[in-house]
Amino acid sequence: LSSTLDPSRRFCVLSWDQVQRLDSILGEAIPIHGRGNFPTLSVQPRQIVQVVRARLQEKGVCVKDVRLNGSAASHVLHQDSGRGYKDLDLIFGVSLKDDQAFRLVKDVVLDCLLDFLPLGVCKERISALTLKEAYVQKLVKVCNDTDRWSLISLSNNTGKNVELKFVDSLRRQFEFSVDSFQICLDSLLLFDRCSETSVYGDFGAAIEHLCQRIIATRSPEEIRGGGLLKYCHLLVRGFRPVSESDMKQMQRYMSEETVKKWTINNNQKVAKCDWN
Repeated sequence: LSSTLDPSRRFCVLSWDQVQRLDSILGEAIPIHGRGNFPTLSVQPRQIVQVVRARLQEKGVCVKDVRLNGSAASHVLHQDSGRGYKDLDLIFGVSLKDDQAFRLVKDVVLDCLLDFLPLGVCKERISALTLKEAYVQKLVKVCNDTDRWSLISLSNNTGKNVELKFVDSLRRQFEFSVDSFQICLDSLLLFDRCSETSVYGDFGAAIEHLCQRIIATRSPEEIRGGGLLKYCHLLVRGFRPVSESDMKQMQRYMSEETVKKWTINNNQKVAKCDWN
């Protein structure tokens, strides 16, 4: 699609059925499995959003908005899309102007995990490093000319990870239209005021692609890593390309970008930080 689309076409308000599905997802207790002798934490997405947001604001970090992203957002909008959802992707819009801001965000999230420890655990003796080793599946920091964001993925042995993404800037926020949805959670407890947006640029077109199981995208050269794995995943799920001719060209491009990505990763330091 043209990048000159009317911005208002990106947004739509949730229906009552969608609100109920959102409420169910945000209220579901998700286990965060600890390594070693650390106990399993029971965390509702709603709770961790509220706690992390409040703690960031206490530290002087302005949270512009919080959004549900990815397959969980698509599931809220269209339950029968055939995709289901695993990871729960939550995006916090924040300013990450320097390394200190990145460290502060990480420290706040780790500190919040203490709130979910069972009664009787001596929290005073547990360090941030210990919490990271016990409950964090993955830490990622990306900081370059176009992208400034970090990801903290909390462990779940079944693969249903709670992924907290803190974004200052992100050039490309989706691969295909069916994964371009973001549900704004700023009025988290006032569900009738929640709204969703499609970063694809045209909400109506994107929701039609989701309902009809169509694979479409725009500006494919901006897709991080080429999008080949997501494309194959959608094909397995029963989605089909919007245009066979366009997708043949797209498949060649995605394959080339995937090879390029792994070549680069094997020959330079990737911006993933240990953050010890």
